[in-house]
Amino acid sequence: MERFGHCRMHTDIRRSPKRGILLDPLAGRLLGPDDRSGIERGGALVGLDCSWKQIDESIEYLNKQTRLNGRTLPVVLAANPVSWGKPGRLSNAEAFAVSLVLLGRWEQARRIMQPFNYSDQFFQLNEQPLEAYSNASTNEQLAELQWEFFDKPDSE
Repeated sequence: MERFGHCRMHTDIRRSPKRGILLDPLAGRLLGPDDRSGIERGGALVGLDCSWKQIDESIEYLNKQTRLNGRTLPVVLAANPVSWGKPGRLSNAEAFAVSLVLLGRWEQARRIMQPFNYSDQFFQLNEQPLEAYSNASTNEQLAELQWEFFDKPDSE
């Protein structure tokens, strides 16, 4: 994404964004319509460039070092070659695209995905849920919508 001018890579945590949203699959709180105003007021959308195997340690470190608000995404299917068809196992590009759709920025979401050969497949695979998610008026409504398309996990 950085190579195509769609994001800014930070390798020093001291120079990373200070306010905004951290895409955190462990957050337990969805990104959605309730978060639009924070982004519109200049908050950053932040993702991690790390292996899924390192996600726990990376998120823990960022939570200690920043004041970013962790948000997870509603369920969508990955179309990237590594995790094709797996719910929630998104590449950063896919995660940013979903985030932008949730924030009402469809065109920007399509631009971010355009350089990737699985772009069209990603939007086709998730057409119905993304359309429904983008029309949600609250995060609570969004949380319920996802189970119309995907199986709700068993609570333990």
